[in-house]
Amino acid sequence: MHGFLEEEEDEGAAKSPAAQARSAPLPDLHLPFLPPHLYRPASFQEHKSNFKKSKEACLSYIQDAMLQKQWKRAAEFLTFYVESLEKDFSTEHVGPSEIIWRIGSEILCHHPRASMREFNSFIEQMKTSSVKRYLKVCLEHAFHLLCNGLIDDAYQNLSLAESWRFGEQTTIQDKEMKLIQAYKGLLDYYSWSKQKNILLEHGQDGFEDLSVEQEMHSYFRKAAMNLKEIIKIPGVWDLFVKCYVDLLEFYGDHNEARQVLNEYAYNSKFPANPNAHVYLYQFLKRRGESKKSLISVLKILHDIVPSHELMIDFNTMLQKSKKRKKRRLGLEVIFAALDYAGWKENVKAWSCLSRQMKQIIISEKHLDWIKQEWSSRKDWWPAFHFSHYLAKSNWKENESLSYEKALVAGILLGKDCRYFKYVSHQGCKAQVKRFQILKKFVNKNNPVHLIISGLSDSSVQP
Repeated sequence: MHGFLEEEEDEGAAKSPAAQARSAPLPDLHLPFLPPHLYRPASFQEHKSNFKKSKEACLSYIQDAMLQKQWKRAAEFLTFYVESLEKDFSTEHVGPSEIIWRIGSEILCHHPRASMREFNSFIEQMKTSSVKRYLKVCLEHAFHLLCNGLIDDAYQNLSLAESWRFGEQTTIQDKEMKLIQAYKGLLDYYSWSKQKNILLEHGQDGFEDLSVEQEMHSYFRKAAMNLKEIIKIPGVWDLFVKCYVDLLEFYGDHNEARQVLNEYAYNSKFPANPNAHVYLYQFLKRRGESKKSLISVLKILHDIVPSHELMIDFNTMLQKSKKRKKRRLGLEVIFAALDYAGWKENVKAWSCLSRQMKQIIISEKHLDWIKQEWSSRKDWWPAFHFSHYLAKSNWKENESLSYEKALVAGILLGKDCRYFKYVSHQGCKAQVKRFQILKKFVNKNNPVHLIISGLSDSSVQP
């Protein structure tokens, strides 16, 4: 097998510490935790007297190799690192550490010659190396198996971990055990979901007995029990909450589902989590709850993440309200969303803003709403949204986007705005009727931009 230490391309160039380490002879490497064929033997050197310094240097070389995705080099350095631990002259025994487990796992995940059998062998040795880390290693092992499509093996691994006991269980081990059980519940949910799809696709007429339905209900009980336990602990449990709610809704327990989602969203012991409010909103929407309930949930989501994609729904509901206060909030919501780069080319968002601004101008009421929103944006929105470059780009790529933005730009900046002038000119030249109407509208209401910009207060409505 080729060596792991790559030759320097330029002998005359200055070498970094990591580069010097690559060219230096290394000790003969032997490590029972990694398969021998993953590294090549190298010449032996005595253990350096300054053990701590050499150990830190070795870890630095490993990090350098991993960052450059040089997995063969990383494997050799890790082998040297562990052998150094084994040959340490100190009287205290140094066993395999979490560093070896973490780095070794990462190397074996990416090494071109590593196999699943070798990874499993390495992990099993890591499990027995420390009682304190046993459950954590089991959980990581299950993740790796799942990533490789070995669902049954992952479930078996979690089941063995669940039955593991050693002495008196600590608080940390108790939490790790709940995670083991939760992920096992997630796999039970996966099996339940597969059985559910079979029933929904074929119906019970396709079965001579109720075996599939009974098996499905068995998965439901096991999944629900474990998922319910983990979401009682304050934390971010999005996937577990969604699966548990799906189980409850399927069996018609909507009250329990509502209680779970309310607890997840509003319990102050849980960390602030936008998704908790998203799940609650989606549940209430499925249940056909009132607009008032939906708006209440989205208002909190807006306060946490004003750029969330559901702000379009929020704005739409607010604009349909008969209450002036809610329509005012709708304008604030859509302006705030468009402050973010991810919304710059969102046609729906610009359409919402242009429609509401046009309604305000036609009604000749509430121009102060636009003025208040524009006052904090007039110094940076023109360059951010309405540059000449963006006008050409938007017109070329999305005519509808350029139309909506041109209307907003014309109202906020007047008929001499570069964005409006370019887009309206291109639209009229192409003889697109809506651009001709757009140009007439902006020209007619050109004085409005002076009021909005604070250059004239004569027509501002309360």
